[in-house]
Amino acid sequence: QLVESGGGLVQPGGSLRLSCVVSGFSFNAAYMRWHRQAPGKERELVATISSAAATKTYADSVKGRFTISRDNTKNTVYLQMDNLKTGDTAVYYCNAWDGNEYWGQGTQVTVSS
Repeated sequence: QLVESGGGLVQPGGSLRLSCVVSGFSFNAAYMRWHRQAPGKERELVATISSAAATKTYADSVKGRFTISRDNTKNTVYLQMDNLKTGDTAVYYCNAWDGNEYWGQGTQVTVSS
């Protein structure tokens, strides 16, 4: 099970930190990802992090503004989002892969003045 939290309404230029708590499988071995889906658009891969956090990747649209991290002692992956733009408005989903794939229910992020 993956449970996201931390979404909300924020003004442009603001920050949010999303969290995703994992249970039911071995978090330490899982490759974690954040995706997002804006209204009327396809789901987009935002950021990824390897099981030991040695490798992180970002979509070009969020590089330099978003930071993915994980705490394997808390079975939690985070997405720190800074300098948010209206184009970041979307439902953000946590995704895990360990040979099987798991998805959270999503958390809404709205960037608006």
